[in-house]
Formats: sequence, structure tokens, C-alpha cells
Amino acid sequence: MIDMMSRAVAAAALLGMPWVAQAQSAARFPVKPIRVVVPYPAGGPTDMTARSISPRMIEALGQQLMIDNRAGASTIIGTEIVARAPPDGHTLLLVTSTISMNPSVFRKLPYDVERDLVPVTQVIASPFAVLAHPALPVRTTGELLALIKAKPGQLLYPSSGIGSANHLAVLLLARLARIEPTHVPYKGTAQGIADLVAGQVQFSFNNPLTSLPLANAGKLRLLATTGAKRLALLPNVPTVSEVVPGYEAGNWHALFAPGATPRDIVARLQTEVARALAAPEVRTKLVEGGADPVGSTPEDFAAYFRSELAKWAQTVKTAKIQVE
Repeated sequence: MIDMMSRAVAAAALLGMPWVAQAQSAARFPVKPIRVVVPYPAGGPTDMTARSISPRMIEALGQQLMIDNRAGASTIIGTEIVARAPPDGHTLLLVTSTISMNPSVFRKLPYDVERDLVPVTQVIASPFAVLAHPALPVRTTGELLALIKAKPGQLLYPSSGIGSANHLAVLLLARLARIEPTHVPYKGTAQGIADLVAGQVQFSFNNPLTSLPLANAGKLRLLATTGAKRLALLPNVPTVSEVVPGYEAGNWHALFAPGATPRDIVARLQTEVARALAAPEVRTKLVEGGADPVGSTPEDFAAYFRSELAKWAQTVKTAKIQVE
């Protein structure tokens, strides 16, 4: 009987039966250090997310996690590296919601996000803070929207560039709330926030953690956050969706593997990420950094990712923006 089973497995392997290859891959995984490509500079929010979960994952998987920062081209460089890597779970991508926007923003990409990558898990939810200059006569999202409607085209907002996450977040709000603010693109977030403090622009969507010191000092006014629910760090700050139902935007961080990575390996990776996020020291660090841990299943995240692709495609189409 054992000999017959052995011959059956061997025959199946020769025929390329996927369940055999998958079972064998999952049983051995991981067999070497895991490379986590982060398409942002070292020390940034996404890099910090990777380094927050890596100690627990190293302990569970028995292999090192090597963080490989490959910044540039709106995450395209790092994403392409993973899209073209062997689908064995040893090369992963930790990226932001930009990955769901790029297919609509850019005319052509060197990969297909739905074919060449497989969603593993959403690691964190990281909404924006909605900020206003103190001289602006608004204290709530509703008042901000009413003022923009009363003065179409007159209220300015900065972003970190055309097609960036905070640019599209405002465009989505403009589409849903039927408002007409004016976009002022910058090459990063720092100058935009400096101009907001100086009153050169009137409102902004920005990282909550870096915004809080300015809000606490009275230099900016914090109106809301942009997530689906209130941020754990700011439980008393309302969400935009409490005024505009269905609105959600932000810079979520998520893990992807190359397309055709065996499902058992994807499931193992998701399990270990979720366990890492449940560790008190990891959760505390992320919450204090302005994020909420998620750790969704591959199936749930895949569905969410598809909805994000559709949402941003409609937003970009309506706004008629595209980058070559």
C-alpha cells in the first residue's frame, strides 16, 4: 500500500498536479530567509510597520525577515521586483494603498496587480487626519464641506503629488460630497503642511501622528479622520463617514506575495502576521503610531482589495487624471 501511494505521488508530481506541489511547498516553508520588499525609504511609516511585526514572525517562522527598501516611482519599482519573483513565499511585498491606485493613475504598469500578485493580509488601517487652518471658520467636517460648497474653487488643499493617496482621498470626498476644492500638488508632505500652518492653503489630509503635535499646539485644527471607523489613538475624533456615509480613505499597509504562490503558504504567512499583530507590544506600538492593526484573512483582504481597485478607478475616471 505504501509503495502504491509513493508511486501515485510521484506520478502526480510528474503530471504537475498543483495539490502535490502545494503540499510539498507548504510543508517545507520557509527554507531560507524571507525578503520583504518595502517600496519606501528606510525609517518611513511602512518600513516601521515591517520592523514592528518582523521579530514575532522571525520567532514563529524560524527564518530571518530581511527588509529590502526599494523606494521610487510611486512604489512601482519595489512592486515589480515582487511581481517577478519566484512564487514560493520567500519574497514578499509590504506596500500601502497606493498599490490599489496606481493601476488607474498610470497609463501603463510593468505588472498586473491582480495576476502577478496575491493578497496575503491587510496589516494595518492607517487613515488620514482632516486638518484645517485655525483661521478657517470650521470645526467639523460638515462645516468644512458647507464652506467649500459656498466658495467653489476657492479653498486650497495640498497633496504629496498628483495621483498620491492624499490627493485621491480628497477627490473621493469631492465626488461623494459634491464639492469643488482646488488641488495644490507638492513633491512631498512637508512643504504642504508648512504652507497649511502658514495659511497658504486652507485644509489638508495628512498622517495623524505627525499632525497631532501641530493640532495640540493650536497651529492646526483637527476635524476628523478618514477611516471606516474611529482611530484607536483618537477615539473622540469623528470620522468623515459619520457625515458622508460610505466614505473611507487612507494609507493602509498590506502584505502581498507573487502570483501563483501556493495557498497554504499564503495562509501560513497570514496566520503569523495576525499572531504578531495580536502581541501586546506590537499592537501598542502600532496604535501609538496612528494605525489600527487588522490581520485580515487572504480571502477578506482580496475582496477588500478588489473593492479598493474599483473605488479608485471610478474616482480617477471622474477626476480625469492620469500620469504617464
